[in-house]
Amino acid sequence: MKKTMIATALALLALAGCRQKDERDFTINVPALVEKDAEAVSGVIRSALAGCSGIDMTSLQFDPQNHCVRLRYDSMQTAEKNLEFAIAKAGFEANGVKPSEAPRGKPKGN
Repeated sequence: MKKTMIATALALLALAGCRQKDERDFTINVPALVEKDAEAVSGVIRSALAGCSGIDMTSLQFDPQNHCVRLRYDSMQTAEKNLEFAIAKAGFEANGVKPSEAPRGKPKGN
């Protein structure tokens, strides 16, 4: 019985280590992303997100008409909240996170 439990535990640990990626799509509402300032705002957001781990930078899509940014990221490397904080630190509200609410320093996963 004890050997079976140890073997099961080792098998579960081995399987847990197999997960390498968990890619997800994410849409971030950025009210400041409007057509007249889209180029400037998107440049600042692109730079802010470039500092985050796990983002597929080729997937970035800026939609000024709907005031949002769409992207693909690896949740094993960063969290959605870290992406929102990165944009808020750059000076823009992101999914309701205001620039004044972004924590100082670099979030974990970035």
